[in-house]
Amino acid sequence: MDLYTSSPDLDNALVDPANWADEPGIHEQFRWLRANDPLRFLEPEGFDPFWSVTKYDEIKAIEGNKKVFINDPRPTLGPKGLQEMVQMMTGRRHLIRSLVQMDDPDHMKYRMLTQSWFMGTNLRKLQTRVDELARMYVDRLVELGGECDFVKDVAIWYPLRVIMEILGVPEEDEALMLKLTQELFGSSDPDNQRSFEPEDFFKVVEDFESYFDELTEARRKQPTDDVASLIANAQFDGEYMPRLDANGYYIIVATAGHDTTSASTAGGVLALIENPDQLAKLQADPQLYPTAIDEVIRWVTPVRHFMRTATEDYALGDKTIKAGESAILWYLSANRDEDVFDAPYEFRVDRKDAKQLAFGFGAHVCLGQHLARMEMTSLYKELFSRISDLELAGEPQYTQSTFVGGLKSLPIRYKVR
Repeated sequence: MDLYTSSPDLDNALVDPANWADEPGIHEQFRWLRANDPLRFLEPEGFDPFWSVTKYDEIKAIEGNKKVFINDPRPTLGPKGLQEMVQMMTGRRHLIRSLVQMDDPDHMKYRMLTQSWFMGTNLRKLQTRVDELARMYVDRLVELGGECDFVKDVAIWYPLRVIMEILGVPEEDEALMLKLTQELFGSSDPDNQRSFEPEDFFKVVEDFESYFDELTEARRKQPTDDVASLIANAQFDGEYMPRLDANGYYIIVATAGHDTTSASTAGGVLALIENPDQLAKLQADPQLYPTAIDEVIRWVTPVRHFMRTATEDYALGDKTIKAGESAILWYLSANRDEDVFDAPYEFRVDRKDAKQLAFGFGAHVCLGQHLARMEMTSLYKELFSRISDLELAGEPQYTQSTFVGGLKSLPIRYKVR
């Protein structure tokens, strides 16, 4: 059987986390789907069926219609029976209730609470500190003497420090936040998971919530100028945010606020190693950083998917997604769509032909997109002004994850200027 064209082989491959550690293979599967079956009804073993959406315009149409396509009850891919297990073991509809799981009116109400923290005026206040941290982590790379694992030594720590300062988590607790994030997002990867038992995955969330319960108590007693104080003390209709919602808010900021940026930062370094002419072009013309950063984010697309469920029948192309059916939006595929991007498998730091969809689109577009661009720009400017002769020192390795993924190891060699 041909893996790229036959069911159930292709259906099962797309939901298999191990398959996602083979980045070129995944892209080939999506290339075939876009050309031959762009809106495909998948019935993989062990999962409730869903529509697979691989084309840019169709994903954008679904994202832009929040009344018809909602997040609840199936915002991300999960095995059959998972929600029932969560309900039985925790009494909750969702293990975590964050902006990812919400629809209006709660979604917009909660989103507006922190939106200003991640927009222009406040970001400009953060620029100096972000630049300082970029220098600090490039100093660390320089001190490592010409060889390091860029993921493990730099990429995971730099955006972690940035978001933890914004959130209000002290530096001594960063290692715990990193460990819990990797166990949450990388729960399907043998290098990150606690075990294969679902109880241990639930325990990861419990550990997050125990930490943030204490943080809430501290910030209510003594508020400070950070996002944690905002979440802890927010009131709606005279009541504090429910504990589940508040902890979900902390968790999404603490995890997505750094893990996706780490993946993009490391993936961009690999892309520049593999395309030295593009690195030379970027170093020769710093005016290219805005397009280069967007190209890196398009190239990596760390958030592989989200899901939406139709509230009514909806015609998409020549097919109809019926009320109650779910659709998975493959952002990684959208960002290689041949009908939207010229030569999408070429990495170009000066690409201007289309907007990438790695941050999503519409009501649920990523709150932290501007912060991520700022962080990556600061680090790359510092890094590429201070090192040369950048090359691989080993085989890159990818996380086994269908949801949030990217490099988990990137051994590199370099010379300090």
